[in-house]
Amino acid sequence: MDSIVGKGHNARGIITARHRGGGHKRLYRKIDFRQNKKDIYGRIVTIEYDPNRNAYICLIHYGDGKKRYILHPRGAIIGDTIVSGTEVPIKMGNALPLSVV
Repeated sequence: MDSIVGKGHNARGIITARHRGGGHKRLYRKIDFRQNKKDIYGRIVTIEYDPNRNAYICLIHYGDGKKRYILHPRGAIIGDTIVSGTEVPIKMGNALPLSVV
């Protein structure tokens, strides 16, 4: 068996130079940072790892049938309910405008 020496490989055959390849395929997940669905309750359905931003994200199913991703609030679990608006309770995952807080 020939050892691959040169052309960007070291003595063990590992590529050490530029042009290492594309890596694993990544799907881009659009995150709803604004959370502008006011006073509509949503339920956390899945918690996933997002390789594009090195963080966990949650898929939310809202009461009006829409689905969106948000960044995973620490401590939130599958089945939790979240809501955004001005008259919502202060708890993990809920979103309030800064003028209310």
